[in-house]
Amino acid sequence: MSDALRLSVVVVSAGRPRALDRCLTALSQMQTTRAEVIVVADPAGMAVAQRHPQAARLTILPQDRPNISAARNAGIAAAAAEIVAFIDDDAVPEPGWAAALLAAFADPAIAAATGPVIGRNGISLQWGRMAVDRQGRDRWLPAEEQIAPGEVPKIHGTNMAFRRKILSRTGGFDTGFAFFLDETDLALRLGEAGLQIAYLPNAVVHHGFAASVRRTEDRVPLDLFDIGASTALFLRKHAPADRDVAVARLEAAQRARLLRLARRRKLTAQEMRKLMESLRAGISEGAKRASSAPIIAPCQRSFQPLRETLPPEMAFADGWWFSAQKLRTHAAAKIADGQPTTLILLAPSTRKHRVEFTQGGWWEQRGGLYGPSDRTGARFQPWRYQNRILAETQRLFGEISIERVFS
Repeated sequence: MSDALRLSVVVVSAGRPRALDRCLTALSQMQTTRAEVIVVADPAGMAVAQRHPQAARLTILPQDRPNISAARNAGIAAAAAEIVAFIDDDAVPEPGWAAALLAAFADPAIAAATGPVIGRNGISLQWGRMAVDRQGRDRWLPAEEQIAPGEVPKIHGTNMAFRRKILSRTGGFDTGFAFFLDETDLALRLGEAGLQIAYLPNAVVHHGFAASVRRTEDRVPLDLFDIGASTALFLRKHAPADRDVAVARLEAAQRARLLRLARRRKLTAQEMRKLMESLRAGISEGAKRASSAPIIAPCQRSFQPLRETLPPEMAFADGWWFSAQKLRTHAAAKIADGQPTTLILLAPSTRKHRVEFTQGGWWEQRGGLYGPSDRTGARFQPWRYQNRILAETQRLFGEISIERVFS
């Protein structure tokens, strides 16, 4: 059954054309020939998609209004595959992401799935196996702990997939959620229908929290209106009896967050006041906002795979930081030839490691020979160079032959 399944990957993009370009490059390196990519974007994003090397194999749709749920529904409507996945424009999948999703959905009991989201340092977990309740409160689930009554598995919006027929039957994303809690609302609706949501440890996405109209690059909020509006709508739908308590909790949490930023001199008192005013305005508007989860019509287009053949196996390069320019030039040449590449740069120090998928299209890990990659590790680690390189390549992509590593 898994051989018959196909995947439609939907990317919604607004105001981040450079990030979208990087995301599309990473998607082009997925280890499957059974995935298509649908881009729903503003004019700048559409222009980037139309210039991308894979443009002829992309389905590119205009984002008619700044509403992530409406844009995602447009992507679902255009999806020709049995499984529809979503990833944010400021995120990138690891090479095995699509294959892991398709393998999981070979189980007919799975209606939806989510997976790990790695944070900005490219190593630490930003979001993992979590649960969420009817007030929208989420919590981490320790290993083997089951979902409690009144909870459903939390779906991460930048790493989620659904059976298209389920979305056709139960409705897509509620367009009342222009931003925030849209995927949580859908998770609760699926849970109420008795449908299974799976957590897939091998379906990994890296998420950057890029700047947007709602936040700066260092995650300082610029506006809280949509958070307030979506929360008010969410509570009206799922926990009306708890609305007042939950709204008070939201205001207190946001105020505490802004105070922390003010202490770090990221916000002024005037900016704090304006942000809290925008939150309250959103709450007021969300209390009366229309709610609609449209039924998705059958797709009218043919499936168009992003790749006809699998990409080559990952190539690896490593060296000291002072050779970075030469090694990056080499990596860029490999990418130009269609060869997925990982570059590891070490310094003779205890600097912590970072991993990123670069704008040039290769994975790059940087850090000290004696520094930790896993943040739970010791601050000083007595490695030899070659042993460290082997350990890091295996950590990144599993067991590989050292012969595939070149300097």
